[in-house]
Amino acid sequence: MASDNGLASLGAEGAAAATHALSLPADAYGNDPRLEMMWAMKAYNHAEVYFNLISSVDPKFLKLTKLDDKVYASFRDTFKDLDIKLLKAEDLKSEQAKETWRLFCNQFEGLIEDFNYGTLLRLDCEKDYTEDNTIFATRAQFFAIEIARNREGYNDAVFRSKSAKS
Repeated sequence: MASDNGLASLGAEGAAAATHALSLPADAYGNDPRLEMMWAMKAYNHAEVYFNLISSVDPKFLKLTKLDDKVYASFRDTFKDLDIKLLKAEDLKSEQAKETWRLFCNQFEGLIEDFNYGTLLRLDCEKDYTEDNTIFATRAQFFAIEIARNREGYNDAVFRSKSAKS
């Protein structure tokens, strides 16, 4: 992932202002396109950090939250047959999926910080974040799927690929 235009491009003062702005309640804003851009940059930076992490550390040893065991158990109880190696947009965005995900995610309100915060998620876990391989998801969805990918070995391909190049 290239990082030519992330928060760093704003400079220290701009990044501090962006961080402060993103911490304010949603009702403090209207439809400000600058705010949308800040949210997109923050989501992109999160994705970049996460991809670098699974590229450099064996994913099976990663702990993403204090509740990884609970998130994983609930995820696999709720989504027994979900193919997390290669997600489809319908797995998260169909009307039925949205309702199931809403119930799943809401159980982590107050337990996972910013559980419904917007995050980028890779559809094909063996590939990097690209326009065609990325979908917008909530933080709870991201954690559930990535914890499962790490535990079930699906993110190993990224780690092995990056380790082989070193």
